[in-house]
Amino acid sequence: MSSLPVGAHVDQSDPIAAAAQRGANLVQFFLGDPQGWKGPVVAYPGGAVELRSAAQAAGVALYVHAPYVLNVATANNRIRIPSRKLLAQTIDVAAEIGAAGVIVHGGHVLAADDPMVGVDNWRKTFERLELRCPLLIENTAGGNNAMARRLDAIARLWDVVGEFGAGFCLDTCHAHAGGIEVATAVDAVLAITGRIDLVHCNDSRDGFDSGRDRHANLGTGEMTPADLLAVVSQAGAPVVVETPAEGQAADIAWLREHAA
Repeated sequence: MSSLPVGAHVDQSDPIAAAAQRGANLVQFFLGDPQGWKGPVVAYPGGAVELRSAAQAAGVALYVHAPYVLNVATANNRIRIPSRKLLAQTIDVAAEIGAAGVIVHGGHVLAADDPMVGVDNWRKTFERLELRCPLLIENTAGGNNAMARRLDAIARLWDVVGEFGAGFCLDTCHAHAGGIEVATAVDAVLAITGRIDLVHCNDSRDGFDSGRDRHANLGTGEMTPADLLAVVSQAGAPVVVETPAEGQAADIAWLREHAA
């Protein structure tokens, strides 16, 4: 499947060159420090306009991953309010570069909090956002109070955010480590969300339901290659590998050869 829309998470400095090096027709990257609270920046020479133009000329789709620190679900005002602000800023800059979507983790609530507090905070987030490009909520690997780790939590969240047009990003490593059977994950997620907009195809260094988010190159971890291929084939969505960089080109080539 040479036309499979597949790429990798790459460094933000020159995502177009990184795509060419990997034989990718899409890339995902951060707009700044994934562990920091500073506003998004476009590191590409010439800024947003030049990056958008270069991506269009190269036929490379762009995806932006929001910073890991964001947690719009939490009841902690000192985290939730800055998270909303930074997410809105990230969406705005992503729109300027012509990104196909912004991926954000579902977040979590504190141990003593009712999960519906987090769901309601997601509702308030969407009510305040101007979605200048699609926002894709990603399932996560760990945390018993996570908004998008287990299927019942995703269903609870989607009962509220679905009406706002929220997209979904299915991460295979997160599903495996989070206790979702990867072989049936696509059908299970589609039954809840009605959509899968992006697949993060990653092997896992750890066992099923471990709660540990440690990615491995495809075929080198604890997951069954057939299950990974099934997710890619059944989801029918663009694919990003977030695997160790030295093996990304091989991961992309393997997916193109074997996914059907």
